[in-house]
Parts: sequence; C-alpha cells; structure tokens
Amino acid sequence: MPLVNWSDGLSVNVSSIDQQHKKWIGMINDLHEAMKQGKGNDVMGKILSGIVDYTKTHFATEERYFKQYNYPDAEAHIKIHNGFVEKVVQLQTDFNKGGLGLSIKAMDVLKDWFVNHIIDKKYSDFFNEKGLS
Repeated sequence: MPLVNWSDGLSVNVSSIDQQHKKWIGMINDLHEAMKQGKGNDVMGKILSGIVDYTKTHFATEERYFKQYNYPDAEAHIKIHNGFVEKVVQLQTDFNKGGLGLSIKAMDVLKDWFVNHIIDKKYSDFFNEKGLS
C-alpha cells in the first residue's frame, strides 16, 4: 500500500508541476516500499539520492515559472524550498553516515512535506490567470 496517494486535491492545476508531483510521490512510495521490505542500503541510498536530485529539479521548475510570470510571493516560496532542500540533504547525509531510524524519519519528513505543502496552492490561481495550466 502506498504511503502517499495522488488525488485531485493535491493538484495545483498546472499540468507540468502536477506531473512532477506525481513522480515525486512515486519516488517517496518507492522509498517507503524499500524500507518495508528491508531492502539494503544500496537500494535505499539510490532512491534517497534520486529524491534529493529530483527535489532540486522540481523546485527549479517552479522557480523558473516564478521568474517567467513574475510571481509576487516568489522570494518567500523560494526560502521554503531552500529549507526543504536542506532537510532532504541532511536526511541523505544521515543515511550515508548510518544514522539510526533514518527510514522512519525520512518517511515522516517526505510525507509531511508533500501532503502539507499547501503553499503550492497559492500559486495555482496566479499561474492559471497567466495562462499556465
């Protein structure tokens, strides 16, 4: 059973960002499944590394739209992005050092971020008004 399920309630009504969010959910679910199955550190490390890289890629897409459409709350949103990147990089660092309980901690951080990252809804209407859908 997946940790996070996609639903229309998670949509920001911008198809390229929604597709990235769906991929991100898939990666979170892959990490969760690997943890449940007791997969080795190699598998877990590769998935976590992919999440770190994809987080940066996803935020770069959003930030490119912020600049392109002159999003008024861009600076505050980017600060939130930077804080989350620091968290996932720290998770990866802890994992690489063999930190205990990382899997549960990682799942809590990733799920909480995605499910509660309502701030993306703030730009939804703004981008839609600019013709981005």
